[in-house]
Amino acid sequence: MSDLALAYARCEEITGAEARNFSYGIRLLPTAKRQSMSALYAFARRVDDVGDGPLPATEKLAALASLRADLEATAAGRPPAADPVLVALADTLGRFAVPLGALQELITGCEMDCRQQRYETYEELVVYCRYVAGSIGRCSLGIFGSSSEAAPALSDTLGVALQITNILRDVLEDRDVMGRVYLPAEDLRRFGCSEDARGSREALAELVRFEASRAESAYSEGLALLDLIDRRSRACVGAMAGIYRRLLSRIEAEPLAVLERRVSLPSWEKAWVAARSLAGARA
Repeated sequence: MSDLALAYARCEEITGAEARNFSYGIRLLPTAKRQSMSALYAFARRVDDVGDGPLPATEKLAALASLRADLEATAAGRPPAADPVLVALADTLGRFAVPLGALQELITGCEMDCRQQRYETYEELVVYCRYVAGSIGRCSLGIFGSSSEAAPALSDTLGVALQITNILRDVLEDRDVMGRVYLPAEDLRRFGCSEDARGSREALAELVRFEASRAESAYSEGLALLDLIDRRSRACVGAMAGIYRRLLSRIEAEPLAVLERRVSLPSWEKAWVAARSLAGARA
């Protein structure tokens, strides 16, 4: 097996182990796109691990600056030979029209996490979501391919929907472990909750449902992307978004659960969503 093949195999290994939701969609892609999506995910995972890791903020920012330098070298075709993730990413950047600026925005989003733990308005939160998730949507579109001028904005919006779902699912961990409250401060006040996302059960339930409705609107808009990409890519996006949308439905049905545990879907249900997405893309 060549060094490049080994590099992609390592990225697919990381994706299979860490991407508990996205991997179900990525598996539906043809080999070249599947490998490149895995390389993209493995790099994004590396960035996220720094942003969410235990280091002090100053050390995280230094590590993110180092990753930014690695990305620039990789984009220039000079990835460290001993780093399989960057070797695979360099090949992906040469093979597909993945926008380098979007990958840089991902790092910018994680830098925001090091400097900011609160967001005043929903509009400010959306800016953050576009950095950390919309960026990945636009990178993924570079791998999927589309001739439509509308596709980048739709993939960005879909990324926002996925990130808001993540935020709702992880309210408890973000608040109590990471010290972050992503729910907009203006909404916390509107529903009578404290700035650290505490309040009466009724107020918190209404707040979560309100933010979930915003995510649902973003899904409704962003999923128009499905009509603008090829069949296998459509199956991939449909599976990933379908899993997260069902997760959002669980949160809407039981909003207080996010303050008690991390809401998730069982593996069989994720596999069912992926299978249905693949069948629907064939129709």
